[in-house]
Amino acid sequence: MRHAPHQPEPDVGFVEVADRVWVSRRGWYDVNLTAVGGERGTVLIDTHGSEAAGRAVLDDLAAQGIGPVVAVVNTHAHHDHVLGNAALRSSYPDVPVIAHEAALAEIEEWDRDPAGLPLDAPRREEVLASRVTVPDTTFSSVHVIDLGDRAVELVHPGPAHTGGDLVARVTDPAGTADVLVVGDLVEESDVPSYGPDSHPLSWPLALDLVIGLTGPDTVVVPGHGRLVGRELVEEQRNDIGTVAETVRDLVDRGVPLDDALGAASWPYPAERLAHAVARGYDALPRARRRLPLV
Repeated sequence: MRHAPHQPEPDVGFVEVADRVWVSRRGWYDVNLTAVGGERGTVLIDTHGSEAAGRAVLDDLAAQGIGPVVAVVNTHAHHDHVLGNAALRSSYPDVPVIAHEAALAEIEEWDRDPAGLPLDAPRREEVLASRVTVPDTTFSSVHVIDLGDRAVELVHPGPAHTGGDLVARVTDPAGTADVLVVGDLVEESDVPSYGPDSHPLSWPLALDLVIGLTGPDTVVVPGHGRLVGRELVEEQRNDIGTVAETVRDLVDRGVPLDDALGAASWPYPAERLAHAVARGYDALPRARRRLPLV
């Protein structure tokens, strides 16, 4: 989950960023939603942070003539990306909701206990009133959605921002779209969000896979903020790699966890890295096996 929600701005409707690929930048959480059209219908990637917000997304799709929706994809389990699922299911009862298998367990856990939502979270009552629709189609490594004249390829790059991240690549034989949707593996409007469910040591390796899926002209859709290209992905990979290297070095030197944030220089504000350091220490006990530096 993001550290601090972006202050509300007007929602931006779905803007076509490549042939039949539309992105909507929503003001609440500054989250991006992506629609991919093909001859068999439309795939909606992420559904926003509440059931009411999901209904607004459906209204925007209808107003712009995008649809019908034939599949829903969740890039990961955090509520700002998945709680609109219920609205989509109400309008499209038979569409599959697709996610990585680890994300399914994480969304089910939220359904049982959403206590991690801060008391001062924006629109908290709206969030808690939302019905939770869990994915009904999961995969472990790769899953392909066939839209007839093109496909959307879903790839799990390994645990990173969460244990169940995925990226979605539009594969188009005609070459009219070169788009990669990366969820919160990359953020443009904020520093990468390390939460209590993040995997800071393997996140750099996940971004290596993401970089391998991009070319010089690829449009990269981050979880939050403006569209970016390969260069920003590489920059964030280097900084996230530095966090992982620094945590390993601190553990090697026997620096106590309580002293770790103040004992090193970090590429991001130290106060944003408490979970990253704690999760890294948990993964690398003092008597750890030697792992290569990232």
